[in-house]
Amino acid sequence: MSLKSIFLVLCAVISINVQAQGPIVIKFSHVVATDTPKGQAAERFKQLAEKATNGRVSVEIYPNSQLYKDKEELEALQLGAVQMLAPSLAKFGPLGVKEFEVFDLPYIFPTKAALYRVTEGPIGKGMLEKLESKGITGLAFWDNGFKVMSANKPLHAPADFKGLKMRIQSSRVLNGQMRALGASPQELAFSEVRQALQTGAVDGTENPPSNMVTQKMHEVQKHVTVSNHGYLGYAVIVNKKFWDGLPPDLRAALTAAMKEATTFEKAIAQRDNDNAIEAIRKSGMTEVYTLSAEEQAEWRRALASVQKDMEGRIGQELIRSINREGAKERMQ
Repeated sequence: MSLKSIFLVLCAVISINVQAQGPIVIKFSHVVATDTPKGQAAERFKQLAEKATNGRVSVEIYPNSQLYKDKEELEALQLGAVQMLAPSLAKFGPLGVKEFEVFDLPYIFPTKAALYRVTEGPIGKGMLEKLESKGITGLAFWDNGFKVMSANKPLHAPADFKGLKMRIQSSRVLNGQMRALGASPQELAFSEVRQALQTGAVDGTENPPSNMVTQKMHEVQKHVTVSNHGYLGYAVIVNKKFWDGLPPDLRAALTAAMKEATTFEKAIAQRDNDNAIEAIRKSGMTEVYTLSAEEQAEWRRALASVQKDMEGRIGQELIRSINREGAKERMQ
């Protein structure tokens, strides 16, 4: 066992001892700012959970990678050093649940309605159940939104990406996406992105607008392209052993609180992204460009190979089933 793992186990033991002396503590760790949709929803869950359990549960929120960075937090959850996370869906691929990388595929969700048919229906339920074997219970899908591209040069056509170093989170799909555009993908922890952009260690990145603004990435990027090429969402997860060990009445109360927090989160996500794009425009630091229908069609053609290339990794039938949900939009 590594020194880091030993440390995490000790943290878990300390946490259990503290819980025995007072309220049951849920440490909820995440990597983004408090004023993002995820950050706000975490705070809302805390309020709802503590009220619903009459103080028998205390939720401690640790935003902005205060406890763990991207690659550390899942191990911390599995070892019980924290009880709750809301990692981006791409994080489950390296954990061995490769099906979650389907959410990274470019242009697989034509609308939010198609997305929600997946996350709120049998497909999403089945995907969360796959986490059980990893010692994880999935509680909900949280939304962030469709992503924009940014760089210090205009990105209007796929050819504009040639040779650029583009930051991605760890994901085979996102790696393939950037390579299909002619860029060089660079994996970096979310907390390190702004500095990397500022120093030129990377040339650009992709993110929903709310993440760009709360991390002030737009201050070090001259151009933003509203491409809506991909989606960024999260799964709210808990340590399975911790969750299963809760009294049934507390588990029911927390489930209801999570359901209400999820409704709240989805309501604010699009609003915050719309406001963020407007804030980027008003800042005067960054030019915002929206792809035309013809330009977006060109991006789709350039990225079409990624789905085919990833069938063996993610699963052909899963990709087809999600595409069928998207096709319902075109049939209406």
